[in-house]
Parts: sequence; structure tokens; C-alpha cells
Amino acid sequence: MAKAAVEKTAWYQDGLRFECTQCGNCCTGPPGYVFVTKAEMELISAFLQGRGRSLGTEHIRSVGRRHSLTEDETSGDCCFLEHTPDGKRTCGIYPVRPLQCRTWPFWDGNLESQDTWEEAASDCPGMNRGRRHDFVQIEIRRTARRWEDLDACPPRSKT
Repeated sequence: MAKAAVEKTAWYQDGLRFECTQCGNCCTGPPGYVFVTKAEMELISAFLQGRGRSLGTEHIRSVGRRHSLTEDETSGDCCFLEHTPDGKRTCGIYPVRPLQCRTWPFWDGNLESQDTWEEAASDCPGMNRGRRHDFVQIEIRRTARRWEDLDACPPRSKT
């Protein structure tokens, strides 16, 4: 669908509020996939090596021809979700987190309708709060296929 047609019909055409609180809620839950590209795996590996760790099979699994981060079989936590002594949950690779994580919550499934957005917001304290993302910013994130695609995002509104 052409951008102009999407903009005229999108329920979120006036923008949405979101600011990541790094609560970790999007990093846990039912089984799923956080797909990573070879370039992302290389970035994650370099990041971990800088901290005396390495990227291994405990972090990456093959899914057909693709790769995904692994999850704890019991909790559903992403392998990089860290639990701090004060009870917070944070991403252990936040600066190099995969594109799929960077574009949350502006995923097609969450933007399908206002109801699907509100359903996701019930588990995400950053949704409907914080900075307003305008339609263009949302669409760039929704359609991003590479990290570089996010560079096209204009500065966010401070309102």
C-alpha cells in the first residue's frame, strides 16, 4: 500500500507515545523468535568480547536458514535478559540489541488496531507514555529491515 494511502487510513496517523523503560517485559513470555542477522551476531559477539564473554550456542539457535536468540525454557526470558539485585530486568546487550528489539513496539501486529496496541500496552509500561512518535517515525520503525533504516528517523518530538 502506498504511504499516502496508509497515512490516510492508519488509526495511529496522529502519532503514538512510547519511551522504553528497560523493564524487560518484552524480553520474556511465550516461546518465540528474536531473529538476528550475521552482522548483528558479529556486533553482539564484539560487544560480549569487550566484557570478557563470548557468543555461543547458548545464545544463538538455528531456525531454518535464519538464526534467533535463545530463551530460557522455564521462564521464557531472552538469554540476554539480566536480573539486577534491586529486582529490575535489563537487556545485557542493549547498545547492540537486534533490529527486532529496536523497533518494538512499532510492529505490524501491535499497530493492526488500537485494540492490539492497547493489548500490548497492558504489558509494556513504556507504551502510551513518554515521547510522541509521529506517523513518519512510526512507519520508519515499522518497515525497517536494517539498522541503517532507522537512521532515517527524524528527531522525536519532545511533547
